Amino acid sequence: MAPHISGETIRRWIPLLVLLGLVLFFTTLNPHFLSVRNFARIAISATPALMVAVGVTFVILMGSIDLSMEGTIAVAAVVFALILNRLGGSVMGMGCLAIPGALAAGAALGAINGLIHVKLKIPSFMASLSLGFVGVGLALLITGGDRILIADPVFRSLLTVRLGGFPLMTYVALFCLVVAWFIQANTTTGRNFYAIGGGEELARGSGLNVGRLRIIAFVIAGIFYALGAILAVARLGIAETETGRNFMFISITSVVVGGTALAGGSGGVWNTLIGVLIVNVIGNGMVVIGLPDYFQDGMLGLLVISAVYLSMDRRAFSFVK
Repeated sequence: MAPHISGETIRRWIPLLVLLGLVLFFTTLNPHFLSVRNFARIAISATPALMVAVGVTFVILMGSIDLSMEGTIAVAAVVFALILNRLGGSVMGMGCLAIPGALAAGAALGAINGLIHVKLKIPSFMASLSLGFVGVGLALLITGGDRILIADPVFRSLLTVRLGGFPLMTYVALFCLVVAWFIQANTTTGRNFYAIGGGEELARGSGLNVGRLRIIAFVIAGIFYALGAILAVARLGIAETETGRNFMFISITSVVVGGTALAGGSGGVWNTLIGVLIVNVIGNGMVVIGLPDYFQDGMLGLLVISAVYLSMDRRAFSFVK
């Protein structure tokens, strides 16, 4: 008698099967898709998006949402570039302070985001969306609309130097992903995020300080947005108000497609990795086989609808908090 496979098990493996199916599909249409050089292109595109998507994963695990990433990325990128250029222009000198400076900017915006949501009792999607606009405006105010060029060859080596065919920034992102997994799976705070997503009232009844944990999640998200900003600057060589453009759509799509439930309580950063790869494989594959952009957008839209349908229990549906 064949062993019974539960629906939950099937749902857990669907994103990985979709990723493998996409790789096989595009390889069949164009064998050049399955090459180290092309996978390196996918990695370069996916690396900043992965950091941003990992950040928002912590918030979504609690059943909330964060739409502030574009503004936070813009501010963190601009802060990083300004500090780097004003302190010698190289991360090998005093310019290395640009990295903690950018991370601090991301954490500060995350803290403000969480405080507005928790203390003013404003729904997370509205509080974060508003702060995202504020961040973009702040970056524009700081730069005056100008681009800030980064010429430091050491910093740009994150893109230009390769190991095993992949740029250094890929390995930096994987290290940060492991750190995120450790926070998620091996700390009390990370496990409490799941508890809140699984049932906020039950979590309160268990003695958890839900408000404080929500603020912490937004701070962690802000730090990872800043990491994404730094890697985006390394990839492009410039920092500007538009640095965070399109990251909101890409990151939320990646988290949902990867199998983390919008209602919270299930999923995690490894799911997000699969989701980011799916999104970027689709984008790269469409280019490789010569299809226009609107096919990519349509495919992503169908994947999001399918992922939400498979992951949500509509009998117990509630709006995102």
